[in-house]
Amino acid sequence: MFVSLAVVTVFMSAVLLVSAGAKSLRTRHITEQMSTLGIPQGMMAFLIGAQIAGAAGAIAGLWWGPVGIAAAIGLTLYFAGAVASHLRVGDRKGALPAVVLTMASIALIALRAATL
Repeated sequence: MFVSLAVVTVFMSAVLLVSAGAKSLRTRHITEQMSTLGIPQGMMAFLIGAQIAGAAGAIAGLWWGPVGIAAAIGLTLYFAGAVASHLRVGDRKGALPAVVLTMASIALIALRAATL
């Protein structure tokens, strides 16, 4: 069970760090997407920080379970918010990756709780 937790944790952390990097570069795609979702540019630093903190917390949670559960709960809320933001503007295609990452975050909660 711990191996599954480690695999999902590494996957999620990699996705979060790549996404945070893309947001920090403010690529045209990311800038357009955030504009479409109605997310102000001033929120970018918060979103980047949340993703980096989520990745760090998930990794730290491999050694200290409560931190991993807290990080996974935070990630679940983060990605559920992303799903809601996409659906609010009718972007079903953009919501799909956020749905998958929400489910992966929920899996992290269950796996970490099962391995305590």
